[in-house]
Amino acid sequence: MNIEFDLIARYFSRPAPCGFLGVGDDCALFPVAAGHHLATSTDLLVEGRHFFSDVDPAALGHKALAVNLSDLAAMGAQPVACLLSLSLPAVDHDWLTAFSQSFYALADQAGCPLIGGDTTRSTAGIVISVTVMGQVRPDQALRRAAAQVGDDVWITGDLGAANIALRLLQNELPYNPDLLEATRRALEWPLPPWQFGQALAGVAHAALDISDGLAQDIGHILKASGCGAELEYLALPVAPALQGLDSQLVQAAVLAGGDVYQLCFTAAAGERARILALAAASSLQVTRVGRVVAEPGLRVRAADGTVIPLDKAGFDHFS
Repeated sequence: MNIEFDLIARYFSRPAPCGFLGVGDDCALFPVAAGHHLATSTDLLVEGRHFFSDVDPAALGHKALAVNLSDLAAMGAQPVACLLSLSLPAVDHDWLTAFSQSFYALADQAGCPLIGGDTTRSTAGIVISVTVMGQVRPDQALRRAAAQVGDDVWITGDLGAANIALRLLQNELPYNPDLLEATRRALEWPLPPWQFGQALAGVAHAALDISDGLAQDIGHILKASGCGAELEYLALPVAPALQGLDSQLVQAAVLAGGDVYQLCFTAAAGERARILALAAASSLQVTRVGRVVAEPGLRVRAADGTVIPLDKAGFDHFS
Protein backbone atom coordinates (compact mmCIF):
# COMPACT_ATOMS: atom_id res chain seq x y z
CA MET A 1 0.00 0.00 0.00
CA ASN A 2 1.14 3.57 -0.70
CA ILE A 3 2.58 4.89 2.60
CA GLU A 4 1.19 8.41 2.11
CA PHE A 5 -2.37 7.16 1.50
CA ASP A 6 -2.09 4.74 4.40
CA LEU A 7 -0.97 7.58 6.69
CA ILE A 8 -3.95 9.72 5.63
CA ALA A 9 -6.40 6.86 6.05
CA ARG A 10 -4.96 5.88 9.43
CA TYR A 11 -4.65 9.29 11.09
CA PHE A 12 -6.64 11.90 9.17
CA SER A 13 -9.78 10.24 7.79
CA ARG A 14 -13.16 10.36 9.49
CA PRO A 15 -16.71 10.22 8.15
CA ALA A 16 -17.64 13.68 6.89
CA PRO A 17 -20.56 15.54 8.46
CA CYS A 18 -23.90 15.29 6.66
CA GLY A 19 -23.84 17.44 3.53
CA PHE A 20 -20.03 17.44 3.32
CA LEU A 21 -17.71 15.60 0.95
CA GLY A 22 -14.44 15.19 2.81
CA VAL A 23 -11.22 13.20 2.58
CA GLY A 24 -11.01 10.80 -0.39
CA ASP A 25 -11.84 12.97 -3.43
CA ASP A 26 -9.79 15.52 -5.32
CA CYS A 27 -11.66 18.35 -3.61
CA ALA A 28 -13.74 18.69 -0.48
CA LEU A 29 -17.27 20.02 -0.80
CA PHE A 30 -19.15 21.77 1.97
CA PRO A 31 -22.18 24.05 2.32
CA VAL A 32 -22.32 27.63 3.59
CA ALA A 33 -25.54 28.99 5.09
CA ALA A 34 -27.68 31.24 2.91
CA GLY A 35 -26.94 34.93 3.40
CA HIS A 36 -23.42 34.24 4.72
CA HIS A 37 -19.98 34.78 3.27
CA LEU A 38 -17.13 32.31 3.45
CA ALA A 39 -14.33 33.38 5.83
CA THR A 40 -11.00 31.64 5.38
CA SER A 41 -7.51 31.90 6.87
CA THR A 42 -4.33 29.86 6.76
CA ASP A 43 -1.23 29.63 8.96
CA LEU A 44 2.12 27.87 8.71
CA LEU A 45 3.94 26.38 11.69
CA VAL A 46 7.60 25.62 11.00
CA GLU A 47 9.79 23.52 13.27
CA GLY A 48 12.53 25.64 14.82
CA ARG A 49 10.66 28.85 14.03
CA HIS A 50 7.21 28.41 15.54
CA PHE A 51 7.71 25.38 17.77
CA PHE A 52 10.53 23.51 19.44
CA SER A 53 11.60 20.12 18.10
CA ASP A 54 10.83 18.41 21.40
CA VAL A 55 7.35 19.92 21.87
CA ASP A 56 4.60 17.54 22.96
CA PRO A 57 2.91 16.46 19.68
CA ALA A 58 -0.48 16.59 21.40
CA ALA A 59 0.12 20.25 22.25
CA LEU A 60 1.26 20.88 18.68
CA GLY A 61 -1.84 19.25 17.20
CA HIS A 62 -4.03 21.44 19.39
CA LYS A 63 -2.12 24.65 18.67
CA ALA A 64 -1.95 24.06 14.91
CA LEU A 65 -5.74 24.38 14.74
CA ALA A 66 -6.13 26.88 17.59
CA VAL A 67 -4.06 29.60 15.93
CA ASN A 68 -6.38 29.43 12.92
CA LEU A 69 -9.59 29.36 14.95
CA SER A 70 -8.32 32.57 16.51
CA ASP A 71 -8.48 34.25 13.10
CA LEU A 72 -12.09 33.15 12.61
CA ALA A 73 -12.93 34.50 16.07
CA ALA A 74 -11.43 37.85 15.09
CA MET A 75 -13.87 38.05 12.15
CA GLY A 76 -16.88 36.96 14.18
CA ALA A 77 -17.11 33.87 11.97
CA GLN A 78 -18.54 30.46 12.86
CA PRO A 79 -16.09 27.60 12.12
CA VAL A 80 -17.29 25.29 9.33
CA ALA A 81 -14.35 23.09 8.27
CA CYS A 82 -10.56 22.92 8.02
CA LEU A 83 -7.74 21.54 5.86
CA LEU A 84 -4.43 20.19 7.17
CA SER A 85 -1.17 19.78 5.29
CA LEU A 86 1.87 18.09 6.87
CA SER A 87 5.45 17.87 5.69
CA LEU A 88 7.30 15.26 7.75
CA PRO A 89 10.93 14.07 7.62
CA ALA A 90 9.80 10.56 8.63
CA VAL A 91 6.68 8.67 9.72
CA ASP A 92 6.56 8.40 13.51
CA HIS A 93 3.35 6.60 14.47
CA ASP A 94 3.44 7.58 18.15
CA TRP A 95 3.92 11.24 17.16
CA LEU A 96 1.12 11.08 14.58
CA THR A 97 -1.26 9.41 17.01
CA ALA A 98 -0.81 12.11 19.65
CA PHE A 99 -0.88 14.94 17.09
CA SER A 100 -3.98 13.75 15.23
CA GLN A 101 -5.99 12.88 18.35
CA SER A 102 -5.40 16.33 19.83
CA PHE A 103 -6.14 18.05 16.52
CA TYR A 104 -9.42 16.17 16.24
CA ALA A 105 -10.32 16.89 19.87
CA LEU A 106 -10.20 20.64 19.27
CA ALA A 107 -11.86 20.29 15.86
CA ASP A 108 -14.76 18.47 17.51
CA GLN A 109 -14.98 21.05 20.29
CA ALA A 110 -15.07 23.94 17.82
CA GLY A 111 -17.38 22.25 15.28
CA CYS A 112 -14.65 22.53 12.63
CA PRO A 113 -14.28 19.10 10.95
CA LEU A 114 -11.14 18.17 9.04
CA ILE A 115 -12.20 17.59 5.43
CA GLY A 116 -8.92 17.35 3.50
CA GLY A 117 -5.32 18.41 3.07
CA ASP A 118 -1.99 17.00 1.95
CA THR A 119 1.02 15.08 3.23
CA THR A 120 4.55 15.00 1.92
CA ARG A 121 8.08 14.22 3.04
CA SER A 122 10.37 17.06 4.04
CA THR A 123 14.14 17.19 3.80
CA ALA A 124 14.46 19.13 7.05
CA GLY A 125 11.99 19.60 9.90
CA ILE A 126 8.23 19.42 10.29
CA VAL A 127 6.06 21.98 8.51
CA ILE A 128 2.34 22.26 9.30
CA SER A 129 -0.20 24.24 7.32
CA VAL A 130 -3.81 24.58 8.44
CA THR A 131 -6.55 26.37 6.54
CA VAL A 132 -9.82 27.12 8.32
CA MET A 133 -13.13 28.06 6.77
CA GLY A 134 -16.01 29.75 8.51
CA GLN A 135 -19.18 31.64 7.75
CA VAL A 136 -20.37 35.08 8.75
CA ARG A 137 -23.04 37.50 7.62
CA PRO A 138 -21.23 40.14 5.53
CA ASP A 139 -22.90 43.02 7.38
CA GLN A 140 -21.76 41.62 10.76
CA ALA A 141 -18.16 40.64 10.01
CA LEU A 142 -15.64 42.23 12.38
CA ARG A 143 -13.11 44.12 10.28
CA ARG A 144 -9.96 46.00 11.17
CA ALA A 145 -11.12 49.10 9.31
CA ALA A 146 -14.34 49.58 11.29
CA ALA A 147 -13.18 51.19 14.58
CA GLN A 148 -14.90 54.48 15.41
CA VAL A 149 -13.75 57.43 17.47
CA GLY A 150 -15.27 57.10 20.93
CA ASP A 151 -15.27 53.30 20.88
CA ASP A 152 -14.13 51.39 23.93
CA VAL A 153 -11.12 49.09 23.45
CA TRP A 154 -11.52 45.62 24.96
CA ILE A 155 -9.30 42.57 25.43
CA THR A 156 -10.33 38.98 26.11
CA GLY A 157 -8.32 36.72 28.40
CA ASP A 158 -5.02 37.93 29.83
CA LEU A 159 -1.58 38.90 28.57
CA GLY A 160 2.07 38.02 29.04
CA ALA A 161 2.18 34.37 30.14
CA ALA A 162 3.00 32.86 26.75
CA ASN A 163 5.86 35.30 26.22
CA ILE A 164 7.40 34.48 29.59
CA ALA A 165 7.14 30.74 28.88
CA LEU A 166 8.81 31.21 25.49
CA ARG A 167 11.65 33.25 26.97
CA LEU A 168 12.21 30.60 29.64
CA LEU A 169 12.34 27.84 27.03
CA GLN A 170 14.75 29.91 24.92
CA ASN A 171 16.99 30.43 27.97
CA GLU A 172 16.52 34.19 27.78
CA LEU A 173 15.47 34.13 31.44
CA PRO A 174 17.01 32.22 34.37
CA TYR A 175 15.48 28.76 34.65
CA ASN A 176 12.49 28.78 36.97
CA PRO A 177 10.53 25.50 36.89
CA ASP A 178 7.60 26.87 38.89
CA LEU A 179 7.22 29.87 36.60
CA LEU A 180 7.52 27.68 33.51
CA GLU A 181 4.84 25.34 34.80
CA ALA A 182 2.55 28.30 35.50
CA THR A 183 2.98 29.86 32.04
CA ARG A 184 3.70 27.01 29.61
CA ARG A 185 0.09 26.02 28.96
CA ALA A 186 -0.66 29.53 27.71
CA LEU A 187 2.06 29.08 25.09
CA GLU A 188 1.40 25.51 24.00
CA TRP A 189 -2.37 25.05 24.58
CA PRO A 190 -4.02 28.36 23.60
CA LEU A 191 -7.81 28.39 23.56
CA PRO A 192 -9.08 31.23 21.37
CA PRO A 193 -12.59 32.55 22.13
CA TRP A 194 -14.28 31.48 18.88
CA GLN A 195 -17.76 31.30 20.44
CA PHE A 196 -17.45 34.76 21.94
CA GLY A 197 -16.14 36.05 18.61
CA GLN A 198 -19.33 34.85 16.94
CA ALA A 199 -21.40 36.56 19.63
CA LEU A 200 -19.58 39.85 18.95
CA ALA A 201 -20.66 39.85 15.29
CA GLY A 202 -23.03 42.78 14.93
CA VAL A 203 -22.07 44.10 18.38
CA ALA A 204 -18.41 45.10 18.11
CA HIS A 205 -17.03 47.29 15.35
CA ALA A 206 -13.42 46.21 14.72
CA ALA A 207 -11.44 43.22 15.98
CA LEU A 208 -8.30 41.18 15.50
CA ASP A 209 -6.37 38.56 17.40
CA ILE A 210 -3.27 39.71 19.25
CA SER A 211 -0.99 36.82 18.30
CA ASP A 212 1.95 39.11 17.47
CA GLY A 213 1.69 41.37 20.51
CA LEU A 214 -0.88 43.90 21.69
CA ALA A 215 0.97 47.11 20.81
CA GLN A 216 1.77 45.92 17.30
CA ASP A 217 -1.55 44.30 16.51
CA ILE A 218 -3.84 47.07 17.72
CA GLY A 219 -1.82 49.30 15.42
CA HIS A 220 -3.30 47.41 12.46
CA ILE A 221 -6.81 48.43 13.55
CA LEU A 222 -5.76 52.03 14.08
CA LYS A 223 -4.04 52.30 10.71
CA ALA A 224 -6.89 50.65 8.82
CA SER A 225 -9.51 52.77 10.61
CA GLY A 226 -7.59 56.05 10.37
CA CYS A 227 -7.68 56.78 14.09
CA GLY A 228 -5.70 56.35 17.32
CA ALA A 229 -6.13 54.84 20.75
CA GLU A 230 -5.30 55.60 24.35
CA LEU A 231 -4.86 52.60 26.66
CA GLU A 232 -4.43 52.58 30.43
CA TYR A 233 -1.53 50.28 31.35
CA LEU A 234 -2.95 49.50 34.79
CA ALA A 235 -6.20 48.34 33.15
CA LEU A 236 -4.46 45.70 31.01
CA PRO A 237 -5.23 42.13 32.13
CA VAL A 238 -1.85 40.75 33.23
CA ALA A 239 -1.67 36.97 33.63
CA PRO A 240 -1.65 36.05 37.35
CA ALA A 241 1.51 33.96 36.91
CA LEU A 242 3.50 37.15 36.24
CA GLN A 243 2.79 38.58 39.68
CA GLY A 244 6.02 39.44 41.50
CA LEU A 245 8.24 39.53 38.40
CA ASP A 246 10.35 42.53 37.45
CA SER A 247 8.04 45.34 36.32
CA GLN A 248 9.96 46.04 33.10
CA LEU A 249 9.93 42.35 32.19
CA VAL A 250 6.16 42.21 32.76
CA GLN A 251 5.61 45.40 30.77
CA ALA A 252 7.50 44.01 27.77
CA ALA A 253 5.64 40.69 27.94
CA VAL A 254 2.23 42.38 28.20
CA LEU A 255 2.70 45.03 25.52
CA ALA A 256 4.88 43.18 23.02
CA GLY A 257 4.60 39.48 23.82
CA GLY A 258 2.96 37.34 21.16
CA ASP A 259 1.31 33.89 21.07
CA VAL A 260 -1.71 35.27 22.92
CA TYR A 261 -4.55 34.17 20.56
CA GLN A 262 -7.08 36.36 22.28
CA LEU A 263 -9.10 39.23 20.84
CA CYS A 264 -8.67 42.96 20.91
CA PHE A 265 -11.84 44.66 19.75
CA THR A 266 -13.60 48.01 19.74
CA ALA A 267 -17.25 48.70 20.42
CA ALA A 268 -19.51 51.63 21.19
CA ALA A 269 -19.69 52.66 24.85
CA GLY A 270 -23.39 51.87 24.82
CA GLU A 271 -22.60 48.17 24.30
CA ARG A 272 -20.70 47.72 27.59
CA ALA A 273 -23.43 45.88 29.48
CA ARG A 274 -24.17 43.64 26.49
CA ILE A 275 -20.49 42.74 26.03
CA LEU A 276 -20.10 41.87 29.71
CA ALA A 277 -23.21 39.69 29.52
CA LEU A 278 -21.94 37.89 26.42
CA ALA A 279 -18.59 37.29 28.11
CA ALA A 280 -20.28 35.93 31.21
CA ALA A 281 -22.35 33.57 29.06
CA SER A 282 -19.11 32.25 27.56
CA SER A 283 -17.34 32.11 30.97
CA LEU A 284 -14.76 34.44 29.45
CA GLN A 285 -12.72 37.21 31.02
CA VAL A 286 -13.07 40.48 29.13
CA THR A 287 -11.50 43.82 30.10
CA ARG A 288 -12.09 47.37 28.92
CA VAL A 289 -8.63 48.91 28.59
CA GLY A 290 -9.00 52.22 26.74
CA ARG A 291 -10.73 54.14 24.01
CA VAL A 292 -10.42 55.05 20.35
CA VAL A 293 -9.48 58.68 19.70
CA ALA A 294 -9.15 60.86 16.62
CA GLU A 295 -5.42 61.58 16.98
CA PRO A 296 -3.48 58.88 15.09
CA GLY A 297 -1.16 56.48 16.89
CA LEU A 298 -1.18 54.36 20.02
CA ARG A 299 -0.49 55.80 23.44
CA VAL A 300 -0.27 53.59 26.51
CA ARG A 301 -0.43 55.67 29.67
CA ALA A 302 1.16 54.77 32.98
CA ALA A 303 -0.55 55.42 36.33
CA ASP A 304 0.86 58.98 36.44
CA GLY A 305 -0.46 59.79 32.97
CA THR A 306 2.87 59.68 31.17
CA VAL A 307 3.11 57.78 27.89
CA ILE A 308 5.05 54.51 28.04
CA PRO A 309 7.69 54.27 25.27
CA LEU A 310 6.93 51.40 22.89
CA ASP A 311 10.49 50.42 21.97
CA LYS A 312 9.55 46.91 20.84
CA ALA A 313 6.04 46.62 19.47
CA GLY A 314 5.74 42.88 18.80
CA PHE A 315 6.80 39.84 16.81
CA ASP A 316 8.24 40.14 13.29
CA HIS A 317 8.95 36.96 11.32
CA PHE A 318 11.79 38.62 9.41
CA SER A 319 13.40 40.75 12.11
